[in-house]
Amino acid sequence: MPRLPRRPLIIFTIIVLAVAWIASGFLTRPAPTTAEAGTDRPTTVGVAERRSEPVEELLVLQGDVEPESRMVVRAETAGQIAEWAVPRGARVSEGELLARLKMDDRQAKLREAEARVAGAESDYEATRAMAADDFTAELQVDVKRAELEAARAEREAVRQDIENTELRAPMDGIVHRRMAERGDFLAVGGPLAEIVVNHPLRAVVQVPQHRIRDVEPGQTARIRFLDGSTAEGEVTFVAPVADPATRTFRLEATFPNPEGELPSGISAEVVIPVAEVEAHRVSPALLHLDDDGRLGLKAVADGRVVFHEVEVVRADRDGVWVTGAPTAIDLITVGGGFVRAGEDVTAEPAPAPGEGRP
Repeated sequence: MPRLPRRPLIIFTIIVLAVAWIASGFLTRPAPTTAEAGTDRPTTVGVAERRSEPVEELLVLQGDVEPESRMVVRAETAGQIAEWAVPRGARVSEGELLARLKMDDRQAKLREAEARVAGAESDYEATRAMAADDFTAELQVDVKRAELEAARAEREAVRQDIENTELRAPMDGIVHRRMAERGDFLAVGGPLAEIVVNHPLRAVVQVPQHRIRDVEPGQTARIRFLDGSTAEGEVTFVAPVADPATRTFRLEATFPNPEGELPSGISAEVVIPVAEVEAHRVSPALLHLDDDGRLGLKAVADGRVVFHEVEVVRADRDGVWVTGAPTAIDLITVGGGFVRAGEDVTAEPAPAPGEGRP
């Protein structure tokens, strides 16, 4: 009979002995007695009594601040800019002079028009006197009256043209842009400057289509800015038609800015209270996911763990507000991660994370 090599034999022997030793331990270990099996105790968890409170459900949207209005001032007569009366960025009042156009031959045209009016008035008066003495027909009086009115209308047009060489602010606002400078020629309708009105201001946001029923004009709106400042406003417009590209609805919240401290074009957060609900405020650390991925709280009822599915309605520095749980619960504040719904537990009073004991 051939002999096995020495080294493989030693390894095989060691493996057999190890398996036998492990098996002997399982086979010879005594079964637990009934008394020993009954020594398992329920897990101890810390709980805190909690009652829900009324809280505002908030719709929080991000957007930008726009001016109340903006207008481009345009020339009503053609001419070359002779001078600017205000710098860019100036605050102007309605009717305040912005710039002047060169007069060119407008004064000469005015003198010519005034002379034509004087001649027409003289002809009319002479013709009327002759008609009174039956030296001419009344028809001639009507003709001279028409010529006089035409001369006066022409004079008024020249005067208006001269007045239009002074370009004035159409409203109170700020000169945002000068679109033409001294020496530039403006045709009729040519742009001179853009005026913006920053009082009031409008915070513009987009409302998702699933929340459009929660908003309407007249609601209170709280506006928060990146520097931490806030303003109180009102929803003044909700678009009746969704943007076809985003399926969202434009919402405008108007708020006062009488001193003009805030510029337009900045980012803003618009907070709109849409309802009042009963909710619990808890630490985010006490929120759990069940086996189905639902968000909820774990509590104790009749000595057992219960899972309450919840929905977060708002958040602040002190925690999150959630709805869906009963009005009064024994909330598990310590040990919730080690127990499951339906499990028997022993409950002891314990504050939530971040809370001191009373």
